[in-house]
Amino acid sequence: MMTGSVNVKDSEPSQLGEGQSISIVSGLRPPISLASPSAFARSVCTRFLSVWTPSFVRSMLYGQVLSLALTAVSVLTTELVDRNWVLPSTQVFFPYSLLCIVYTPYTIYRYGFQGWGQLILHDGWKYLILALGDFEAGYLYVKSFGYTDLMSCMLLDAWSIPVCMVVCWFLMHVRYHWTQISGVVICISGLALLVTSDFLTGKNGDASRRGEGDGFMLSAATLFGFVNAAEEFIVRQSPLYEVLGQMGLWGMIASSVQSSIIEREKWKVSTWDGATAGLLMGYTCSTFIIYTLQMLLFRVASSPYFNMSLLTSDFYGLLFGLFLFHYSPYWLYFVAFAIVILGLVGYFWHATPEEQGTTNIKFPRYLSTKSKEGTNCHPKDVV
Repeated sequence: MMTGSVNVKDSEPSQLGEGQSISIVSGLRPPISLASPSAFARSVCTRFLSVWTPSFVRSMLYGQVLSLALTAVSVLTTELVDRNWVLPSTQVFFPYSLLCIVYTPYTIYRYGFQGWGQLILHDGWKYLILALGDFEAGYLYVKSFGYTDLMSCMLLDAWSIPVCMVVCWFLMHVRYHWTQISGVVICISGLALLVTSDFLTGKNGDASRRGEGDGFMLSAATLFGFVNAAEEFIVRQSPLYEVLGQMGLWGMIASSVQSSIIEREKWKVSTWDGATAGLLMGYTCSTFIIYTLQMLLFRVASSPYFNMSLLTSDFYGLLFGLFLFHYSPYWLYFVAFAIVILGLVGYFWHATPEEQGTTNIKFPRYLSTKSKEGTNCHPKDVV
């Protein structure tokens, strides 16, 4: 039962007590005046400044750090492939293991062994399905690059945005303003320019089996859309350490089983040396940052905004390429990046980040009062 609520504006979810929720304080944007050209210009400027609230700045910052981390993951994976280390199921085992190692002991510290056991018994199936969807989406995403070209991969990957929006509408009854739809369209237009830039600069690659590759990417994007929306729904109600600890535990189990079945023979012929270990360490740390930060972004903004933010990753890939692979910068990259950023601002031109969902962080309901008293949980510490 909900014991109380807190009216907040631009407050962090970690400040909530047990059983408390956020009652949205809608920050209405200043109106646009059409009285005269000068009045219109002033009202647009006022509206633009009103968008830059602390929560929006955090959303933008989190999103671009995530995009940069995703670029690092792509670069490190490319380096592993170049070193004859192509083991996608084995590769994702390491970040899942790190999530489990970091967050599961902390969950046990908070809930106690008995409480953690009850978590596995009552909600383990939910996190297992979530982890399987996340793991298989990542596996299909990596696999698609071996069959189709970069242009198809990037365009089809954007399918995760409308899928995520539809699932959020179904699960959390989110209502989208037309300016948010426009923001999505603008972002995808920026993505189209990024793809065009890759095509014109000869970085599109070849498609050996386009039909299969496109099918893999479309399946991966659909799964990512469902999983991201489900993760947002869960992380708005459950402590962060619980969600990430369970994702790590079940993802580690799923990836170890699949890799032992389909990649066992490849283990023997793959390159295992110090350089490979260093690349895997960098990949693991970058992926760990992505999982942790994306959950925070789900609370501050939304999962569709998370997917939109990742569209700038190709621009950051260019920056990596300038230093690592000596790429020549193409002017369309900078235009495309500016368009995507414009779309991210436009997404909250009318709506506010606080209006994207209600955060109601509570301990699991099946933990009895007596059980809670025996744990190290404190209402103010629910994160």
